[in-house]
Amino acid sequence: MSAIPAFVRLDSTLLTMLFSCQQRSPSLLYFGPRLEAQTEHDMLVLLATRQEVKCAMVVEAPISLSPLLGEGFTGAPGLELVNAEIAWSFGPQLIEVRQHHANQVEFVSVDALRGIEVTHSIDLDATTHVCRASTTLRNLNSQALQVQYCAAPTFQLPDNLTKLVSFEGRWSNEFQRQSMAWQLGSFVRENRKGKTSHDTFPGLLSHTPQCDEQQGECYGFHLGWSGNHRLRAELLADGRRYVQFGELLLPGELTLQQGQSYQSPSLYASYSNEGFSALSRHFHRYVRQQLLSPAQQQKTRPVHYNTWEGIYFDHKVETLKELADKVAELGVERFVLDDGWFKGRRGDKAGLGDWTVDSLVYPQGLTPLIEHVNQLGMEFGIWFEPEMVNPDSDLFRAHPDWVLSSANNEQLRFRNQLVLDLTRDEVVEYLFNAIDAILVAYPTIAYIKWDMNRDINHAGNFAGKPAVHQQTLALYKLIDRIKAKHPGLEIESCSSGGARVDYGVLAHTDRVWTSDSNDALDRLMIQRGCSYFFPSSVMGAHVGPRDCHITGRRVSIEMRAAVAMFGHMGIEMDPRELSEHEFQTLQTAIALHKQHREFIHNADLYRLADDEYAINFGLVNADKSFALFAYNSVRETNRTTPNKLRFAGLDPQATYQLNLVWPTQLKEYSSSVLTAVEGQLFTGQALQQFGLQLPITNPQTSLVFALNKQR
Repeated sequence: MSAIPAFVRLDSTLLTMLFSCQQRSPSLLYFGPRLEAQTEHDMLVLLATRQEVKCAMVVEAPISLSPLLGEGFTGAPGLELVNAEIAWSFGPQLIEVRQHHANQVEFVSVDALRGIEVTHSIDLDATTHVCRASTTLRNLNSQALQVQYCAAPTFQLPDNLTKLVSFEGRWSNEFQRQSMAWQLGSFVRENRKGKTSHDTFPGLLSHTPQCDEQQGECYGFHLGWSGNHRLRAELLADGRRYVQFGELLLPGELTLQQGQSYQSPSLYASYSNEGFSALSRHFHRYVRQQLLSPAQQQKTRPVHYNTWEGIYFDHKVETLKELADKVAELGVERFVLDDGWFKGRRGDKAGLGDWTVDSLVYPQGLTPLIEHVNQLGMEFGIWFEPEMVNPDSDLFRAHPDWVLSSANNEQLRFRNQLVLDLTRDEVVEYLFNAIDAILVAYPTIAYIKWDMNRDINHAGNFAGKPAVHQQTLALYKLIDRIKAKHPGLEIESCSSGGARVDYGVLAHTDRVWTSDSNDALDRLMIQRGCSYFFPSSVMGAHVGPRDCHITGRRVSIEMRAAVAMFGHMGIEMDPRELSEHEFQTLQTAIALHKQHREFIHNADLYRLADDEYAINFGLVNADKSFALFAYNSVRETNRTTPNKLRFAGLDPQATYQLNLVWPTQLKEYSSSVLTAVEGQLFTGQALQQFGLQLPITNPQTSLVFALNKQR
């Protein structure tokens, strides 16, 4: 075994991570801008020298990658273990450092007395600047080891970070940002809903006071896990601060026998000294390059039509063919048949689990509809909710014991459905065979919308043990198995909208449904929040009905289309209700999206400064030769005219031609700046520093500008 180095350094082209191995356990010494070669490790150690303080330990307990009670740490331990002896005070010694390549390292530590091994794996992607970190625990002891908590590696952060941003929400209002100051003690968010959840997204930002979208230092953290989780940001009394993310394990959920291992979910982290938008660009590139499959990276994202808000459960073959005819004219490329196609499913009270085509509604099966859709040049997709069952179903009547439950506790009512126990092999086999049978019978089905519409409130499996951990892994495995059997099949992760949007599920799927709200004004904030970690290419964004079915708000077709245009665009309405103006406008918007979608789905995002009157952003390509910027008026300004739109991310030395590309027609009561600037040339410096005086528009108006570099 080779000697243990005093320090381990990982570099991307922009960042450096420096780990100290000088104590019993490894710890993060530095994470930030790439260090120059002449900046030596020992310099940082000397600069960080701390002294003994009154009424305290002579030497502070370290914030190691897994800070521990056995190390004397009085913050939150990264590992909480129990066996029949003394596992509670686990105190490992670093015994091996494995650096397989310059950007990846594994630290192996063992407590020989207790017979427990812990391995911290860190990988810093060289080009996207995102770190992926996980902790693996192995029981070497003959005694069973109960794991109460095993966090991903804990990262100490610099003391100039004074602010935190968390992400909260509810159904139809996900990804809402909440800003706060670091304060003495812990900021903790916990999720016990058995899925990622609407209200507790496992992401966190920390930043300096001066940080905004285009400048300042910030860190971003996201746990790639679709089950229960815990995140913590703690400021200790000694002034040190750290973040810690991990799976939240229910009591008795995880026990390791001798030789067995547990690996924590991966923590994804990055840093930027150019503001939040640059931080998001790191995460976006990582998703596109590392999480999405090679096939998905290469495929153009087709425009969707989803039947849900158009017909709900009122399925009729001729009606669906009529819808297909209408949306094909609009330019739709994928037709997705949502809930209501299977046996007994005339509402949300029955049928879940009986995954056979309802012969009363589809007497010839789905073939006539699929053939009609395919003949119109569209792919066909279909909706499943595999993890759920209605009590009113053949499946439940035959196997009432196949659901998650808790002995002597009444099942809570939740959308008339219960959760199937995926820790039972026979349940997984049933689901695989049922889904596979549909895909075999209808081989041109290219897409599954995979939904999950309730929380897991009683998470007990067939053995009476809490099962969210195994349930989540079984879900991933089932999705992978289905996709392996049917190459080219794409799967969307949906959970009543955005309740299962995370890097864990995205590594197995291809798209996420961002929110059940298709209200364009809601979507501006929802998609903005989601964009901190997810690129537009994976965010489902649909043009909803004229009057939103959730909020009741009426928004113009121009704005609805403009908001959906900057995600994975789709339509979700009854297209027969469109007026001639709305039809032509939507047709034009889809054509504009198609013209620019490769750019939209791959360009660099620049969110513009928050404004209580408008939500604005831009996309710029890598060589800064083309850009699209969107101004979205939410409500009328208190002044006579809006503020200027200051573009970002352009080449200040270059000259750009400025054009308004959306809407194609805009009614103005007097001539505005739009007429003056149309087709004119401006330097990037003028557009960024001086900005464009925005016109007076009605509230809820979207303007999209294109900038083409001339020289």
